[in-house]
Amino acid sequence: MNEAATTNPTLGIIIFVLGGLAGAVFYLPLKNVKKWAWESYWLFYALFALLIVPWALALIQSPNTISVLRAAPARELWYCYLCGAAWGFGGLTWGLMIRYLGVGLGLAMGCGLCSAAGTIVPKILKGEFGVLFQSDAGIVSLIGVGVSLLGIVLVGLAGMSKEKELPEAEKKKAVAEYNFSKGMMVALFSGLMSAALGFGLVGGPTIEHLAKTTEPVTPVAWAGMPVLVVALLGGFTVNFLWCLFLNAKNKTFGDYTKKGAPIIPNIIFGAIAGAIWVCQFVAFKTGEPQMGSQSYVGWAVLMASSIMFSGALGLILGEWKGTSVRTRSLLGLGLVVLLGSAVLSGYSGALGQKAASNPAPAAVEPASK
Repeated sequence: MNEAATTNPTLGIIIFVLGGLAGAVFYLPLKNVKKWAWESYWLFYALFALLIVPWALALIQSPNTISVLRAAPARELWYCYLCGAAWGFGGLTWGLMIRYLGVGLGLAMGCGLCSAAGTIVPKILKGEFGVLFQSDAGIVSLIGVGVSLLGIVLVGLAGMSKEKELPEAEKKKAVAEYNFSKGMMVALFSGLMSAALGFGLVGGPTIEHLAKTTEPVTPVAWAGMPVLVVALLGGFTVNFLWCLFLNAKNKTFGDYTKKGAPIIPNIIFGAIAGAIWVCQFVAFKTGEPQMGSQSYVGWAVLMASSIMFSGALGLILGEWKGTSVRTRSLLGLGLVVLLGSAVLSGYSGALGQKAASNPAPAAVEPASK
């Protein structure tokens, strides 16, 4: 069966965009946590986002997960795990970045840097970057990535303009700990380290093959789940140990039994945030098979969609209130450009599907005289 018969780029882009929406709104439930230190509620968020929910989904949708991981090459397992751990260090500062920059600007900058590194670097490492220039689909997909980076730059410029315009008191009405310089340093580290998860999620081809061939066979759409749980386990290890360290350092172990604190609601809000967050990467792995040879654009679409929705969310939450028409116009233009990048990525997938269904005819040797 050829690629064209098994792919659906439009569906793939829709799945990636919905994943981006999950990535943009996951932090909202955590705003309802009360009387707990950051490390206390982040621990429960990580427990559900990186361990409980992904493993539950894997065991339901990919029933051969345990058998697959037992048969998988150790080198591939360690690569996915360590990429997840590297992402974990970036993820630790994701919440800190949002605290300093707000949901809109924070996610825009973090996802932007993550998008650029996570989309292009894997192709370079595999020696496949030059191949993208050899087909219309590859060229359009690269243009789509470039357009998404342009949108990210525009959103960043809007954030810088906002920084110059608003008085300190006004900034802190929307973001209590707003600090642009600290936030940008955190965003640089968080965004680049977070791209490692993208490397890990595409770094388990043997694991995915085993998922599709080991009885009971996993459906193609869910074959990436064993890879996902390994990569997220690496992230969980780092997050869990860091939260326990901060609990000890800040003497906040008492949060879990603190009188007057809404313990059960806090756990529930952490669980909801975690379940929403992991949906973006479940979407990434289930959307990949629909894109065929252009699946690598999924990371860029996922991040661009998250930025687009987080920017819109920032407007709704009043994070841009009091800014000039110029600043809001920059933000709006950036969001439109990001939407356009998703359209281009979908078009590149359609071109790839068309090329797969109409392969170029083989060259015919001239008849000898």
